[in-house]
Amino acid sequence: MTDDASEAGGIPAKRSLRPLAGVLAATAVSLTGTRVSVVALPWFVLVTTGSATQTGLAAFCEMTPYVLVKAFTGPLVDRIGPRAVSWTTDLASAAAAAAVPLFHTLDVLSFPLLLALVALIGAARGPGDLAKEVMVPEAAERGRVPLERATGLSGVTERLASTLGLAAGGALVGLLGPLTGLVVNAGCFALGSVIIGLSLPPGMGRAADEPPSQAAGAAEPGYWRRFAEGFTFLRGELLLLSVIVMVAVTNLLDAAFTSVLVPVWAKESGNGPGVIGLVGSVMGGAAVLGSLIASVAARRLRRRLVFFTGFLLAGAPRFLILASDAPLAAVLAVFALSGFGAGFVNPVLGAVFFERVPRRMLGRVKALSNSLGYAGIPLGGLVAGAAVASAGLVPVLLAGGAAYFLTTSLTGLRPEWREMDRPDGRRSPERRSGEEAEPAGTSAGS
Repeated sequence: MTDDASEAGGIPAKRSLRPLAGVLAATAVSLTGTRVSVVALPWFVLVTTGSATQTGLAAFCEMTPYVLVKAFTGPLVDRIGPRAVSWTTDLASAAAAAAVPLFHTLDVLSFPLLLALVALIGAARGPGDLAKEVMVPEAAERGRVPLERATGLSGVTERLASTLGLAAGGALVGLLGPLTGLVVNAGCFALGSVIIGLSLPPGMGRAADEPPSQAAGAAEPGYWRRFAEGFTFLRGELLLLSVIVMVAVTNLLDAAFTSVLVPVWAKESGNGPGVIGLVGSVMGGAAVLGSLIASVAARRLRRRLVFFTGFLLAGAPRFLILASDAPLAAVLAVFALSGFGAGFVNPVLGAVFFERVPRRMLGRVKALSNSLGYAGIPLGGLVAGAAVASAGLVPVLLAGGAAYFLTTSLTGLRPEWREMDRPDGRRSPERRSGEEAEPAGTSAGS
């Protein structure tokens, strides 16, 4: 298919699925490498240092720069363009990841140097992930793909890459050692950079245009003004703020669940560490199925109903089944149901976000919202560990399930959530004042 651009906005006159396929392919290989590293890097630190504390410190040094740098690079993504940010940061991640096995082989890899390289990987990966997310709506426009379908396919890609990446990481580390996994991680980042740099059509992923008042000769806004514009916009979006607060709480609970509560349950129940991977794989596989169905059918359903039903299935049941001393078969069934429900959440969230945020501000607003939503993740394990030590596993599981249910149900009573179900998924014209007109083909109902 051709990519001949129309006069308005550089969007091709003919439908082309190549841009969306390119973004999804780059996301898939980069995320696969990241999940391989989730297995390889901690194991490498553990076997070379023998210290669980240093292993945890390495994980902290990767995630903290990831969240912080991602929060502050949104204005740069909008200013430079997501395409350039994506391929350059993926290349930086590849170089830092490759340096770990290289320096270890040369016997010059000290622990402080390892932490610096891990921090660089996290700092580069944050903007790279952000840039790929920002290109999804433009790729959907070029392919005339409804946003629910495009974000659903993005969710399928992420979940499938995560599931396969973890499995591949475990196999690689078990058969060939952690250094091989780190080399594969570097190769995946490099391949993602090549896909973005070479396979996307010309003109895609460039910097968004500024409003006419700025394009007419006014001084170009600086970094901090761009950052403030994103913060001001987000502060005025009650629906998006409600989503962010809810997701921040559920992310904290999910982090507590996966990092502490499930391992403690596996040990106390006598099922052993193998069951941790089993329940995760069952939930991940069901989530892929849910995302596939959502990418096709979610646009025909009421968004609010799909969203809250998905969260109802994905959250509290997992906590409660582990607290009930149920047999493993029942646990697996509940985790499969939870994964299936979770698969419907992101397509709705993605479509609502991309429809409500002006294209020129996607980078900075997406960066802020993601970072605020991720803020509780580093605290999840700490809170859960202290709570289990003081109260025991079952009371913490029951409290976590109750907190998850209340967070994802009572939140929906607020009036701004009704805006999810506006016809065509759009805000009313008066709330879109100052925003540039969107090309046809971006709405859920087109």
